[in-house]
Amino acid sequence: MIDLHMHTTASDGRCTPEDLVQRCWDKGIRTMAVTDHDTMAGVAPTQRAAAARGMTCLPGIEITSVHGGKDVHMLAYFLPEDTPGLQPMLAAQRQQRVDRALEIASRLERLGAPVDKDAMIEAAAGSGKSLARPQIAQALITAGHVATVAEAFDRYLGEDSPAYVPHTGVSPAEVVALVLSGGGIPSMAHPGYRPKDEIIPGLVEAGLVGLECYHSSHDEAATAHYLAIAKRHGLLVTGGSDFHGPGTRREEFFGVVNLPQADLDALLSRAGR
Repeated sequence: MIDLHMHTTASDGRCTPEDLVQRCWDKGIRTMAVTDHDTMAGVAPTQRAAAARGMTCLPGIEITSVHGGKDVHMLAYFLPEDTPGLQPMLAAQRQQRVDRALEIASRLERLGAPVDKDAMIEAAAGSGKSLARPQIAQALITAGHVATVAEAFDRYLGEDSPAYVPHTGVSPAEVVALVLSGGGIPSMAHPGYRPKDEIIPGLVEAGLVGLECYHSSHDEAATAHYLAIAKRHGLLVTGGSDFHGPGTRREEFFGVVNLPQADLDALLSRAGR
């Protein structure tokens, strides 16, 4: 099996690199990619663990961009960590998350639901995970304002809720340009999750190379839809489960979502591998 989208404890995954490789092995996955959010810290240790098993781990990253105040996730494969401009951009992304979290916390305080801002930031930094709304939801639970993450989003953090703060950051086209400048392969992640089909033609003009057609959030109809779009625009097809670890959303698709070998071969050929 081939799964080119998964996460480790380097970002918001629950598996260490070594644990992730073991779980992939148990599921019959022999070619994998680590695509942590806005960091490549998990790539090297996962590659070492995979090599020890005789498996292949492609280097990857899932970069957060923003369009219309909402996240657009962009995958990049074979992107060197020392690509000029990459690390400053990722550092800026992390700071923007902190700034956004602090603004959300300020709004929560005005709404009568204060959280421990310092503890929230320290917990995210200590775990190596991105500071985002799930961590704020946990802070609301800890403070006793809500009982569950779902309640936190319903009452305070969802897009139509009073403490919501729109995202800011680099555009998807800027990410594409940066990835191409480093010799990497940019692919738009899970386009069927909160669909953004309208931005795909513009990204193709900007140099988009791939489209993640196979994903745990795509049913058969969505997969067929995005395969047709990829074919229409001459894009490579990528795919993966987006596995974040045991007990996480759509965990049941780990070891089920599979990228066809022909699509992997096309990706490797484009990368000169």
